[in-house]
Amino acid sequence: MAARVPVIMQVLPSLVTGGVERGAVDVAAAIAKAGWRAVVVSEGGPMVRELERAGATHVTLPVASKNPVTMYRNVRRLAELIRATGADIVHARSRAPAWSARAAARRARVPFMTTFHGTYNAGNPFKRYYNSIMAKGARVIAISEFIADHVQSAYHAPPSIVRIIHRGIDIAKFDPARVSVERQVKLSGDWRLPDGLPVVMLPGRLTRWKGQGLLVDAMAQLGRKDVVLVLVGSDQGRSGYRAEIERKVRARGLEGITRIVDHCQDMPAAYMLADVVVSASTDPEAFGRVVAEAQAMGRPTVAPSHGAAPEILIEGETGWTFEAANVASLAAAIEKALALKADARQALAQLAIDHVRANFTKDGMCQATLDVYEELLRESNPGVWG
Repeated sequence: MAARVPVIMQVLPSLVTGGVERGAVDVAAAIAKAGWRAVVVSEGGPMVRELERAGATHVTLPVASKNPVTMYRNVRRLAELIRATGADIVHARSRAPAWSARAAARRARVPFMTTFHGTYNAGNPFKRYYNSIMAKGARVIAISEFIADHVQSAYHAPPSIVRIIHRGIDIAKFDPARVSVERQVKLSGDWRLPDGLPVVMLPGRLTRWKGQGLLVDAMAQLGRKDVVLVLVGSDQGRSGYRAEIERKVRARGLEGITRIVDHCQDMPAAYMLADVVVSASTDPEAFGRVVAEAQAMGRPTVAPSHGAAPEILIEGETGWTFEAANVASLAAAIEKALALKADARQALAQLAIDHVRANFTKDGMCQATLDVYEELLRESNPGVWG
């Protein structure tokens, strides 16, 4: 790279919470750590403070809006900001801001790229066209092989511009050696977990497609009363769905062994309480952070055979996949995980931890993203960055 400091501008709707936001903040921190300049444009949110502590600059603009007039005005605002900051690359992480960001990047004559974070709903031609902006970058980062295949098949992105960069886990946080017994005891007490019973845990917000109902049915089919089922996640106002799950738990006779707990502030400790971690999503996950986090904590993991989950776990060695939305298949996979003997469980734990640390770390994700930036800088202006 040349002596001039590259300036990378990321654009996303807000900085409240979620995988898109987490990725933007992590990459911005890596940009700053590399000695480059990171600029992030959003409508703001609680994560702005973390972003700025990492050395990035945040600019507040109404880029979350899907109002055509606001999106049109954002083109001028973003183009002016690109020129004012000297941005060398504009990196969009969501559809509405991507439309404005691409037009602004063209106006300012700088490269535009995207990260394709999900399959996105495409129920009609208009929605498919709206989604297509995420495949129109000079580079398109896909967060899994599953998403890379989707980008190329559904939106005809040339394979030459697609780069697969899996989402990364913070292994300094998700490290079994760093979770004290005191943290585990406190959480176990808060959740009223009985001593000595194995715990089957599903982390994920309470929403239908995350598959809590499917897991309740699978636990009922197992017919075991010597286990505890823990559903970890806020209903985020979906009180109707929460009530539905509670009714199903009672109807299946599982109320004595089931805990439905709200959002957990200490997920590493939560994972350490689990004997089996389940992802039961009925829709394909673009990545599936739970599957990676659980393995990072050395936990046997059960996940559906669609989406990116089969890329993240090693079948029969760090976990098991089941036929998506199939109660019997899920029950059988959980039974395999619960049947592990102590020595096999220990061997699985070490293999799972090593697997995540080799393939799905935050540092690896950030470095791979910086490599794409460098590639695009050299391609767009070899006289400066060659």
